[in-house]
Amino acid sequence: MRLFERKNAPADAAEAIADFWTWWTQVRPEIDAQVEAENAEALAEALESAVSAMHPSLMWEIAPGGTARYALVVSAYNDPELRPLAHRWALAAPPVDELWEFHPSRQAKTHVTELAVDVEGREFDLSRLVVAAQAPGNGPRMNVSVFHPIFPDLADEPRLEAAEMALDWLLGEDEVARWVGDIMAAEFEPIDAFPAIHLPGVIADLAKGFAEEQWILMEGNTDTGSRVTALARYPLRPVDYPLNDQYIAISLPYRNSDADGQPAGESLDSLRGFEERLVRGTLGTAVLAAHMNADGRRTMHVYADPKSEAVSAIKDLAATWKEGKAEVEVADDPSWSEVAHFLT
Repeated sequence: MRLFERKNAPADAAEAIADFWTWWTQVRPEIDAQVEAENAEALAEALESAVSAMHPSLMWEIAPGGTARYALVVSAYNDPELRPLAHRWALAAPPVDELWEFHPSRQAKTHVTELAVDVEGREFDLSRLVVAAQAPGNGPRMNVSVFHPIFPDLADEPRLEAAEMALDWLLGEDEVARWVGDIMAAEFEPIDAFPAIHLPGVIADLAKGFAEEQWILMEGNTDTGSRVTALARYPLRPVDYPLNDQYIAISLPYRNSDADGQPAGESLDSLRGFEERLVRGTLGTAVLAAHMNADGRRTMHVYADPKSEAVSAIKDLAATWKEGKAEVEVADDPSWSEVAHFLT
């Protein structure tokens, strides 16, 4: 296989990942030679072709490694639909050696203020970067405004791309997904700006408030006016479960309810017992994201790794429900769209 050969797109993600690592093994000597010779153009052509064959929207970069000399990063670049693919790619990687290590997301950089890259012909050095950060309502994410002296001279798109890249370098891409909400690439320095090098400490202080598992109770109404109650993980973040892209909905009818259709009496006890058995004995690596009660039915929203035994275990548990016919539905949902109303 030539170094730059592009194959036809594989049928599924597993095949795509296997094809990449087969290609990598075959051309590894040439890749090593190109990177040692700092032949960036040839290396970029090779990797662009191979990574795009897995998915054209995946991003890649070569960065200094942590334990190895170089790190190959293949990233979903904030696209939740692609995050499971990037993480499965990294899990299938060969062992780290002296030259290469592999990551499914951009890693935080050491000595970040010493970094400088070219952005639209201007030097973008992080030593001059400042940010302003605020957590609305003391919530679990901070809205961040980013400013650099070159930003007034940049168009909107490259300015935002530079800001996002800088946050990835400061925090790591996954930490940005966990803790950063809106990102603004400011044309003018915010009044409350501080040196960007201090942002990781600010985010670490925010994270301390959410170190323990928390749940939030929500209430509302259906389209027909019936009362809805929901209990959801808080914060609820797909980035914490990158391989859990299989959605499982468990729907349980209950006999005893109050005037608003909410579970009551023995039914409430039975639902609590079912959920305890689900969480403690059935889920394994799967996660219960939320449950919702309305019109005499509780729906539990679960996300699992499709390679796990979660579906069969959940179906076996659902078959034990005695207050009506339990229903279990399964779908692919890498972006967790089925619980999007809980994510915010």
